[in-house]
Amino acid sequence: MNQYSVLGLLQPPSRHQLAALAVSISVALAVVATAAEPIAPGELVAPKLEIVGGNLNFTVAPSVAGRTYLLQYSDALTGGTWLNLGSAVIGNGNNLIITTPHTAGTPRRFFRLALDVAAAVPEGFSLIPAGAFTMGPTSGDTDSGTPSVTVTVSAFFIGKHEVTKAQWDEVRTWGVANRYTDLRIGGGKAGDHPVHAISWFDVVKWCNALSQKDGLTPVYTIGDAVMKIGRTEPAANWSANGYRLPTEAEWEKAARGGVSGKRFPWGSDTISHSQANYYASQAVNYDLSRLANNFHPAYSVGLEPYTAPVGSFSANGYGLHDMAGNVQEWCWDWRASTYLSGANDPKGAITGAHRVCRGGSWSLNASYGRASARYSDTPETTSLKAGFRLVRSFVP
Repeated sequence: MNQYSVLGLLQPPSRHQLAALAVSISVALAVVATAAEPIAPGELVAPKLEIVGGNLNFTVAPSVAGRTYLLQYSDALTGGTWLNLGSAVIGNGNNLIITTPHTAGTPRRFFRLALDVAAAVPEGFSLIPAGAFTMGPTSGDTDSGTPSVTVTVSAFFIGKHEVTKAQWDEVRTWGVANRYTDLRIGGGKAGDHPVHAISWFDVVKWCNALSQKDGLTPVYTIGDAVMKIGRTEPAANWSANGYRLPTEAEWEKAARGGVSGKRFPWGSDTISHSQANYYASQAVNYDLSRLANNFHPAYSVGLEPYTAPVGSFSANGYGLHDMAGNVQEWCWDWRASTYLSGANDPKGAITGAHRVCRGGSWSLNASYGRASARYSDTPETTSLKAGFRLVRSFVP
C-alpha cells in the first residue's frame, strides 16, 4: 500500500472547482491540487491516494454534505480530454472514498476530482445527507411490523417546521384561483400553529399548488396532467424539483437528526414536556413528565386541538423542530405490514388502505413520538391531530 501527497498548484479548469490529481501508475504517483477559485478552508481536504489490492482509492476526509464529487481522468495534463470515471457521488459529511480499478503497468494517466458548486438549500429547509441508517425500534422497544433494518436514502431537503395555517391559507387562496378548486380550508389554532384537518389528498394537491406558485415542477400527476382536484391516487415524479411529502424512510432519517440507536429526535431515550408537545402518561416509563398524566400544561387551553406554535421546542441535529409531538405528519407511503433491510430509497407498498403518519401528536402518548413509531390512516381522513411538513428532492 502506497500513500502520496499534494505537491503544488496548476492553472484552473473552466467549469468546476477541482482537485486535480496527476497519477503515473506505472512508475510513481504525483498528486497536484487545482481550484477554479480558492476553496474555503475546511470545505475540501486534498484527497489521500492509496493503492489497495486492485483498486486506486481517493479519500476525501471529510466530504462536504450535499456537494457532488466526480472522478475524471485524462491521458494528458494539458490539451487532453477529461472523461468521467463512474457516477457522481454526493457527500454526506463523512469520509468519502471513490474507487477505480488499478492494474500495475498501465500507461501514465492523470486524475482529477471535480467538486460541483454547493447545493443551495431552500429557505426554511435543511439538507439531509445521503446515506444508510438503521430504521426501526431501538433501546429494547419491539413494535409489530416494525423491524430494525438498514435502509439507504438519497439526499433531500426537508422543512424545518410543520406547515402552518398561515402558509396553508396563502397557498390555498392562490390554488383556488388556479383551478385547485377542492382544497379544504383546514384548521389551525392560530396562523403560526400547524395546519390540521386536512386529508392526505388535500396535502398532495396543496404541494402541487405551491410548486406551481413558486415556478417549480409539480411532483404529483394523474396520467399526464398535474393533479389539481379529486381523490384519484397520483403518480409521483421523484426527480421533479417541486414540493412533496417525505417517504417514511426519509422522515425517519430526518427525525433521527444524525443520531443512531436512540428513541427520540434529540438523541436520548427519554422525553418530557420541556422537549415536545404530547400527552403525558403514567403508562410510559421513559416519559419524564408521566406524573402529569395529561396534555401539555402550556398549550391545553381553550378548545382542542392543543397544538403549540411551530418551533416552540428545540431542533434536532438537522435543525428540525417538532419531529416528536404537536401534530402527526403525513408521509407518501401506503402502510405495508413490514419493511425490508437493504432497501434503497424505499417508497412503501404498491397499494394499500392506509397512508403512513409519523411523529406523534399533542393528543397521543410518548410512545408515538419515538422516531421509529408508525401510525396510519385512510388518505381521505381528516383529523385534529394530523398535519404535514414539506420535502423537496435533491436534484444536482
